[in-house]
Amino acid sequence: MAKLGLINNLPACTDLTTKPWAIEDGVKIIDAPFYADGNLGTAGGCMSSQYLAAWIIAKLFNCEEAENAIYYVAPVGQKEEYVEMIMKVVKKFLKTNLSE
Repeated sequence: MAKLGLINNLPACTDLTTKPWAIEDGVKIIDAPFYADGNLGTAGGCMSSQYLAAWIIAKLFNCEEAENAIYYVAPVGQKEEYVEMIMKVVKKFLKTNLSE
């Protein structure tokens, strides 16, 4: 995204392996699982796809649909904790509270 000029001065999240390359490209890396601004979202680490998916589903539909999707893929015995953890982070980046 940096090479395409999409990030500009926005902070980004990434995994520890990619972090040095992103910094080398001038990206300000933050220590967070997820960050979004407008229609651009970044995440890093093994849970990045779940954060990004929840954010996109919540933006396109609503938080309930995002919670249902995360619940479906969360580990057995930890479903509620995963949904709560992911949605707590993602909701900070939604323009309005889409939980209805």
